[in-house]
Amino acid sequence: MTESDSLSKTQKLAVLNPEHESSARHSTRPSLAGWEDEEASTRTTDAAIAVAVSSSPGLRGTRAVLTVVSGPTLGRMFSVAEGGAETVIGRGKEAQVRLDDAGASRAHARLIQVPDGGYVIEDLGSTNGTFVDGERIERAELASGHRIHIGPNVIVSFAIVAAQAEHVAQQLYESSVRDPLTRAYNRRYLVERLGSEFAYSRRHRSHLSLIILDLDHFKRINDTHGHLAGDEVLRGVAALVQRLVRAEDVFARFGGEEFVLLVRGIEHVNVGRFAERVRSSVERLDMAYEAATLRVTVSLGFASASELTGDHLDAESLLRLADERLYEAKTAGRNRVCGA
Repeated sequence: MTESDSLSKTQKLAVLNPEHESSARHSTRPSLAGWEDEEASTRTTDAAIAVAVSSSPGLRGTRAVLTVVSGPTLGRMFSVAEGGAETVIGRGKEAQVRLDDAGASRAHARLIQVPDGGYVIEDLGSTNGTFVDGERIERAELASGHRIHIGPNVIVSFAIVAAQAEHVAQQLYESSVRDPLTRAYNRRYLVERLGSEFAYSRRHRSHLSLIILDLDHFKRINDTHGHLAGDEVLRGVAALVQRLVRAEDVFARFGGEEFVLLVRGIEHVNVGRFAERVRSSVERLDMAYEAATLRVTVSLGFASASELTGDHLDAESLLRLADERLYEAKTAGRNRVCGA
């Protein structure tokens, strides 16, 4: 995506033919499956799952946890409440264990610690049922190592782990889904979430949009101030955007100076307004580096699932449409937003 500030004669001629340029550019963009293969700059470690230390929850220095072992957010760990407080599992915002999967009900099941220190799980009238080690349940006692199926797609493992092991496992999970430089989500996580969110959007006819943003003339920063300055700019822009997005949105680094925002529940016209807010906020951002004040602008392209038609009703088509509009913003002069 990076555009050189000094185009060769051949490149300049190509720009005069937009159809040719668009075709050449997008022939090098990988397929959705290819996007899962991350560049070295955004590659992270694989997720790890904590190992149970005992089947007894009464031991000091231990915690009850749920770890996602199948489905979206593989490897993510959730702490289970103690002292009789409930831990709700589901897709809704009110759930303590929130699963972004269409097969989970908003309030699917709950875990409660009983007076003897053990834990039970209760189904909350879910549509697709709750299963413990393959058996559908309404209420069941849990032991460390039990596997809980939340609908058809998600499996979580219940375990009693050392408190320190829980902390380490949480850190390992974060490192597996976050870009180490910017702390935005990485590309692999975005692709997984986009697939599940797109399926949910189609099933429930809900709003889903995608914004791709790219830093303008980023090569100048590296050439003028060095790559450490470039890293500082990437961190600064990412931190700003993360302050602007909602908790339910996904902000990810695609690699290099390109980022993606997955936006849920907003009408197309309002997505454009949000993208403009991001653009103008970045334009006003001052970032101090040594004796210099660094500034940068961004170009953005956005698209919504509601725009897709015919044979292009898939997540990859949504990505490509947003990418084409980003290219329009770049060729129209940069530092602007393009959408339908």
